[in-house]
Amino acid sequence: MLSENSCTLDSTHLPNFPSITKAKLIYLGNNYIQSTARSEESPQLPPPSNLMEVMLSELKKQRGMALPLVAMNLTWFVKIVVTTIFLGKLGELELAGGTLGFTFANVTGFSVLNGLCGAMEPICGQAYGAKNFRLLHKTLFMAVFLLLLATLPISFLWLNVDKILIHFGQKEDISAVAKTYLFYLLPDLVATSLLCPLKAYLSSQSITVPTMLSSALALALHIPINIFLAKTKGIQGVSMAIWITDFVPVILLALYMFVIENKKEGRWEQGGWLDQGARDWLRLCRLGGACCLTTCLEWWCYEILVLLSGRLANAKQAVGILAIVLNFDYLLYAVMLALATCVSTRVSNELGANQPVSACRSAFLSLAMAAVSGCIGGSVMVGARGTWASLFSHDKGTIKSVKKIMLLMAAVEIVNFPLAVSGGIVRGTATPWLAMYANLGGFYLLALPLGVILAFRAGLGLSGLLLGFLVGMVVCLVNHTNMFNMGITISVRAQQKLHYAGKK
Repeated sequence: MLSENSCTLDSTHLPNFPSITKAKLIYLGNNYIQSTARSEESPQLPPPSNLMEVMLSELKKQRGMALPLVAMNLTWFVKIVVTTIFLGKLGELELAGGTLGFTFANVTGFSVLNGLCGAMEPICGQAYGAKNFRLLHKTLFMAVFLLLLATLPISFLWLNVDKILIHFGQKEDISAVAKTYLFYLLPDLVATSLLCPLKAYLSSQSITVPTMLSSALALALHIPINIFLAKTKGIQGVSMAIWITDFVPVILLALYMFVIENKKEGRWEQGGWLDQGARDWLRLCRLGGACCLTTCLEWWCYEILVLLSGRLANAKQAVGILAIVLNFDYLLYAVMLALATCVSTRVSNELGANQPVSACRSAFLSLAMAAVSGCIGGSVMVGARGTWASLFSHDKGTIKSVKKIMLLMAAVEIVNFPLAVSGGIVRGTATPWLAMYANLGGFYLLALPLGVILAFRAGLGLSGLLLGFLVGMVVCLVNHTNMFNMGITISVRAQQKLHYAGKK
């Protein structure tokens, strides 16, 4: 029998690993996964003469992963813009109802599914580092099933969205349009439940180019499909175009996965697709719940920020200004998300391969890259604020206000980049609940209350909301850094325990 305190295991108990004479068990959120160790000795730091070479090698690995992920995330942003443009062409009511429906979908649906799928990053990443393809297979199957199961309560919410929106004070005509939009968007829940696990499964193996290419093809098809369906079916067609094009990468990535599994290292023969036990489900649900709450807390905070701006004295102008500023933030978020996914994969791969020092090196290098990227992103935002504002409005007052708010938002971006990457590091160590506590304290116990005080009590308006947000993010970043150190420490202690036990 295998317990949590087990340190060594004879190979006779591992029929799927006949060549292993001594298997080691890697700590994964209070659970262990089977892993072949690269070395019987404790990992050592490289000598100073080789340090630069090691860093350059790590940069090359992360660059190869990050660039396709950035491109993929940008296609997602462009797809949203295209959808919004076609909604606007249908009329003011369709634009308002469709936008409201999409916001509701993000808050109650896509944030939940993306968060639940976040559990795959540490499990699959460490499993791939340990060359345990059986665990990779079973995790993919379980994640798809879990996400499909989660779509049931989400669908119930979407089908009753009109009643919910009217209860919170929205107009009946806008609420009815939002319900129509979400009704025809329901198949996208299935597409997302398949697409997110496939992307996580491949990215955990540092495979990102196929995801980028399939996303680009989906975007290329999204425009002509929208043109046809918007003319023939109106807002229903615009909604349908989203899930139709989302199934394109699902089909392509599934085909790619089958091909690569059959060709490389005999992975398919290791099985595991239908070999799930209670402990496997418990591990996935525990990690998935923490990842889901972490993602939702972050996504919801931005939505609350928009809602609070609608309570300001000049609500109409404030909401418009914030929307313009956040559109630029979405572009930078594509880079942040790519860096976070990249470092999560690298850290989990190295921990799974019994190399905690390499995991620390990857993490600190990624944090340094994030700090530099944040400064670059903030500088670009400052330099482009005048041009960006004029793309959305010709009103001099609005342009002036946007330029002012983007200066403050640039400071937010400098913090936001390392914050996103530190969250990826914590996920890679399989301790997402630590990030959940950090987000809860930084965003909800400090950022939002302080923002409300500065905006409404101190009379700073939209600037006050963002100032409170900035202070909260700084505190959240400090918490994330401490949590990251704690997560690495947990993993290192587990490795040391196994190492010394193996020498007895």
